[in-house]
Amino acid sequence: MRVAVKPELLHWARQRAGFALDVLAQRFPKLPAWERGEATPTFRQIERFAKTTHTPVGYLFLQEPPIERVPIPDFRTIGNEHIGHPSPDLLDTIYICQQRQEWYREFARSEGEEPLQVVGSANLKSDIEVTAAEIRTALGFNVEERRKTPTWTDALRNFIAKADVLGVLVMVSGVVGNNNYRKLDPEEFRGFTLSDDLAPLVFINGADTKAAQMFTLAHELAHVWLGQSALSDVGPATSPSHDVEVWCNQVAAELLVPLAVLRGEYRQSSNLREEVDRLARYFKVSTLVILRRIRDADGITQSQLWEVYREEMERLRAMPKSSGGDFYLTQAARVSKRFARALVVSTLEGRTLHRDAFHLLGFSKLATFRDLGHSLGLI
Repeated sequence: MRVAVKPELLHWARQRAGFALDVLAQRFPKLPAWERGEATPTFRQIERFAKTTHTPVGYLFLQEPPIERVPIPDFRTIGNEHIGHPSPDLLDTIYICQQRQEWYREFARSEGEEPLQVVGSANLKSDIEVTAAEIRTALGFNVEERRKTPTWTDALRNFIAKADVLGVLVMVSGVVGNNNYRKLDPEEFRGFTLSDDLAPLVFINGADTKAAQMFTLAHELAHVWLGQSALSDVGPATSPSHDVEVWCNQVAAELLVPLAVLRGEYRQSSNLREEVDRLARYFKVSTLVILRRIRDADGITQSQLWEVYREEMERLRAMPKSSGGDFYLTQAARVSKRFARALVVSTLEGRTLHRDAFHLLGFSKLATFRDLGHSLGLI
């Protein structure tokens, strides 16, 4: 059965998904004719097209392309210009996280959990050093403990675990759900926060470098303390234009590398490359954060920062990426251990349908669910 679909809707869906016409035409040979209005697809072809472009099929029968907006405050900018046209990968990631947060909020209420007092406990007038110290204390994430941690990768894992224990759902993934063919783009966003006093959620783009993830988590935790949801693309040396992002960046930098401690440790007479590496090992943070803090301590100029920062980014990008590792450890990190434990327990007790649990976790096999529960020590 042929269906009437406006050519501009097909063109919009293709561009929205980031496909060039010649590339997508390899899967749909008649697509150029469809977009010119010279041919009409069948309903089955439209269903396949919608699935391939990650477009809700109903959108393709609208009178004109919809204007899609990120459902949370969007602070991303390029050259101080707001970024528009969110990708379907970004939107789908936010939507699934909102569903997980909604589920956990109801679970927390049923368990009688108390609201987290830290959510919304700060504002843009709060002192940067005081707020950073409060976050370190709440997490138990002090500099001395990190200094004794073998590597900053271990420190990042510990950082995530401490936030999760506090009550923040920290989800780290480089793909949409469990679909390894839909990789998230760190150039589009680094992380986001869904604020809630019972189920605060932080998502970290796992496709970004480990170095960037450390700072992103610190930045998003500052949003939790503000009690504000937000979508971010900032890094340690970013100069955001929005007051909220400026404040969160300052808190994140102070949280990871207290300026007073850095000034006591920094050896300005030493070789910058060697000093950056030494301080990164000392604080167990990325070299990018150290460069930002040396600049904050007036150890280098702004122009020097940009030059060295770009060189360091190229070096980090050239480093080989680690393999995926154990699926169940990865799965727990993607949805947060706190969320995974709660969902498995609720499902085993019969309070949540297996179908709903599979949807929230992103897989469909009972054996996979049971293995996840076993890896968490629940089965």
